[in-house]
Amino acid sequence: MIAVLTSAGVSLLVALLGTPLFIRFLVHRNYGQFVRQDGPTAHFTKRGTPTMGGVVIIAATLLGVAASMVLAGRPPSASALLALYLMTGLGLVGFLDDFTKIRKQRSLGLTAKAKIVGQGFVGISFAVLALQFPNENSRTPASTKISFLRDTNLDLAFAGVTVGLILFVVWANFLITAWSNAVNLTDGLDGLATGSSLIVFGAYVLVGIWQLNQSCQRLAAAGPGCYEVRDPQDIAIVAAAIMGACVGFLWWNASPAKIFMGDTGSLALGGALAGLSILSRTEILAAIIGGLFVIIVMSDIIQIGSFKLTGKRVFKMAPLHHHFELSGWGEVTIVIRFWLIAGFFAALGMGVFYAEWVVS
Repeated sequence: MIAVLTSAGVSLLVALLGTPLFIRFLVHRNYGQFVRQDGPTAHFTKRGTPTMGGVVIIAATLLGVAASMVLAGRPPSASALLALYLMTGLGLVGFLDDFTKIRKQRSLGLTAKAKIVGQGFVGISFAVLALQFPNENSRTPASTKISFLRDTNLDLAFAGVTVGLILFVVWANFLITAWSNAVNLTDGLDGLATGSSLIVFGAYVLVGIWQLNQSCQRLAAAGPGCYEVRDPQDIAIVAAAIMGACVGFLWWNASPAKIFMGDTGSLALGGALAGLSILSRTEILAAIIGGLFVIIVMSDIIQIGSFKLTGKRVFKMAPLHHHFELSGWGEVTIVIRFWLIAGFFAALGMGVFYAEWVVS
C-alpha cells in the first residue's frame, strides 16, 4: 500500500509543480493550440493556449512509478513496463500529431495513414509482448481469453496458438484504438478528460489492490474467487501514478485552462486504460468503469451514422458535450455534471466487480 501511495504522491507533485514550468516553456516557444473552425464559436478564445500538456502527465507517471519501485527495492514487473510502454508509445504518436499542428499552423496534425502506422506499431508490439514473459507460476501479463471481471471461457486460441496470437493482436488493438479515440473525443472542454480519467484510474487502483489481496499466487488455499492476474500490485501502482498525474495536471487544466493535454495526453491516457484493462483481465468491465467515454464515443457514432443514412443530425454537434454547449449550458456546468456521470459509472463498475467476487 505504501508503494501505491508513493506512486500517486510523487506523480501528483511532479505534475503540480512541473506543469507551470512546462507552460512557460511552451509560451516562450509560442506552442499554442489551434481550434477547429467548425467547433463552437466560444472555443475561438482558447486559440493559442499552450498544448502538449500530456508530456507532463507521462513524465509524472514514469517518475511516480520509478519512485515507487526504488522504495520497494525491486525493478518494475513486465506488466508495469508494458502498460508504461503502451502509454508512452501512444503519447509519442500524439506528440508528433500536436507538434505537426503547431509547426504547420493548422488544426490538423499527422495524416490518417501516419497515425494508423504509429498506433499500429505500438499496439501490435504491445499485444505480442503481453503474451510473453511467464513468471515462476507460468502466468503471462495478458491472456488470449476474453475477460469481463476475470478471464472467461471464450478463448481466442480455440484453433491453436498461432490463431490465438493473431486474434489477440486484433482484439487488443481494437481496445487500444477504441479507448485512445474515446479519451481523445472527450478532451473537448477544460478539465473534462483529465477529471474523468483520474476517476477511472482511481477505480483501477482499487481493482489492482483487491486483485493483489485475492491473488491465486498469494493465497495458500486459493478458492474459486481468486484472481489469475500476473502483477496486480504493479497494476495498482501504475494506475495510482496516472491518477496522481491527472490530479496535478487538472490544477492547471481546469477552466479556464492554462494548458491543454493535447493528443499527447489523450492518446496516452486512452492507451493506458486499454493496457490496464487487458493486463488486469477486466476488458469488458472497463466499458462500465469508463462509461462516460463510451457514451461520448457513441454520440459521435450516432451523429455520423444518422447523417449518412438520413441526412439529419441527432445532436446539435458531436461529441455530446458540444451538443450541450450549443444548448446553452455553461462549460463548467457541463464538465462538473459529466464528472458526476463518470463517477457514477466508476462506482457501478466497482460494484459489479465486488459483487462477482462475493458470489463466486
